[in-house]
Amino acid sequence: MSQPTAVSTIALKTFSLFQGLSDEVLSTVAHCSMMRRFPRGQAVVLAGDRSDFVYFVLTGSLKVVVSDEDGREVILSILGQGELFGEMAIFGEQPRSASVVAVTPSDLVMIPKQDFRQIMKDNFEVAWRIMCNLAERLRNADRKIESLALMDVYGRVARLLLEMAEEHGGEMIVVRKISKQDIAKMIGASREMVSRVMKDLSVQGLIEEGERGIVLRERLNDV
Repeated sequence: MSQPTAVSTIALKTFSLFQGLSDEVLSTVAHCSMMRRFPRGQAVVLAGDRSDFVYFVLTGSLKVVVSDEDGREVILSILGQGELFGEMAIFGEQPRSASVVAVTPSDLVMIPKQDFRQIMKDNFEVAWRIMCNLAERLRNADRKIESLALMDVYGRVARLLLEMAEEHGGEMIVVRKISKQDIAKMIGASREMVSRVMKDLSVQGLIEEGERGIVLRERLNDV
């Protein structure tokens, strides 16, 4: 983990949470922010830690994980550029509910939670966007519970790929690098089963794995 550095208002404008705010407000946010680089494999926060900061992903990729005493790991989500985590710390003093680990070298903007609370008090738009973000996270959790309870592995793999895909040139592509082991940990299946499902989806012409990522075909919605 590197030493903290200053954060510019230009960097803050890359986050949807701060877009459209005045330069004066952005300067206030930048003044209480710092940036750190975390190498691959470095834990940013650990489950049970004190919740002291809200984090914004400027570059890189991270995974949110929970594990049991035997070291078995479940990946709750993969975070990428522009996303945030740790915002639940704003609303209480409970310890972290999950660990966050850098999958690739990652630059994170960090804002102390007390300062962030003040930012929310002074700027309703920021507070509203945080509430919308938490509501979306709750909807995602509901979809995941539904998936685990009602879908087979084929359906769970298909839904995860669809949720991770981004539109590029009229095609839906999973650009973010993700291993079959990580997919397995996200949907509650074995790596071997995920490999088998991915191979079947490819043979059926529903997905295409290549240098650009995983290209999804329209019929994948029917899986």
